[in-house]
Amino acid sequence: MDQIIERFKRYIAIDTKSDENSKTCPSTPGQLELGALLVEELKELGIEDAKQDENGYVYGTLKSNTNKDVPTIGFISHLDTSPDLDGKCTNPQILTYEGGDIKLNDKYSIKEEEFPFLKELVGKELITTDGTTLLGADDKAGVAAIMDAIEYLTLHPEIEHGDIKIGFTPDEEIGRGADLFDVKGFGADFAYTVDGGPVGELEYENFNAASVRIEIQGKNVHPGSAKNIMINSLRVAMEIENMLPVNEKPEYTEGYEGFYLLDDINGSVDHTVVNYIIRDHSMEKFEQKKTYIRKVVDFLNDKYGDIINIEIEDSYYNMKEKIEPHMEIVELAKKSMLDIGVEPDIKPIRGGTDGARLSYMGLPCPNIFTGGYNFHGRFEFIPTESMKLASQLIVKITENNAKK
Repeated sequence: MDQIIERFKRYIAIDTKSDENSKTCPSTPGQLELGALLVEELKELGIEDAKQDENGYVYGTLKSNTNKDVPTIGFISHLDTSPDLDGKCTNPQILTYEGGDIKLNDKYSIKEEEFPFLKELVGKELITTDGTTLLGADDKAGVAAIMDAIEYLTLHPEIEHGDIKIGFTPDEEIGRGADLFDVKGFGADFAYTVDGGPVGELEYENFNAASVRIEIQGKNVHPGSAKNIMINSLRVAMEIENMLPVNEKPEYTEGYEGFYLLDDINGSVDHTVVNYIIRDHSMEKFEQKKTYIRKVVDFLNDKYGDIINIEIEDSYYNMKEKIEPHMEIVELAKKSMLDIGVEPDIKPIRGGTDGARLSYMGLPCPNIFTGGYNFHGRFEFIPTESMKLASQLIVKITENNAKK
């Protein structure tokens, strides 16, 4: 099982940070590099149909070894890492956690005061960054777990299983992971994204999501003669932000509570562009949020004279609606967790996964844990035991799937 650690280190050394400004798929060449490596490794494991398509998606099939009529199951992870920080982790640190703060370098530490769950990990072997990059556990821990499980199943043919479909997607972190996924060609009856956090996470609910672009055309004149003439587009942008509910922002919400996030603002007195994201688990509240921000813009257009344009585009929807008719696949994951000694922790995702989009594309796809913590930043880490448990869970799900 220590092979999984070597796999993980090999994968995180490749920079697969995605780029939302790119128009290509995948958005960065490193994703093609990692995908090509995975195809090579899958073929070495006997996955004869392993391939990388022209858009960087990787597919393969571990063929059934049973005469039973078994549903075809899929496991999916994403190749890219978050654009938030350098994605090439060539100097990970492996340590046995003895409590207290974890020093990453002279500037940064993972502090127990900020991350109190560290107390639950005393005695565990952890893989951390050196404080200069992401670790890449989101989602290369998922990739490593799938690859490790496939290797284990090829070495243990006594474990009966049906066809197992393998999928690795590009650009999940910038919301494009499912855009060009070949659901029909993939050929699974259902699947799991291996893209969750700490051990036990099992998720089949996620946010409804929309992006909002607001463009404000101000009126710039010399400030010395600006009275009753100037319209400062930056100040209008501030008015919009101040008119949104103060308690419906990410830093004040949890659980099923949705939010507006001011994601980006760029402008001058003359012209400003503001980008928001809107999130809510409830479709009703999601629609209310979109309606409210439109009303804010309408009010300010009445005030200033039609100087604001707003565009709202839905990104993905809560997969709960598509999973609930297939709750047996959630129960399969729950039973399999219990079989390997893991207590299921079922809760809504305060975000989205490829599985949300794929569920609406006809492939029911809940999300299971990878074992990682603190994704998208330099404080990211993963216990090695947790990554191994993710691999064990994949094996157990395929085994139990064949017993049904």
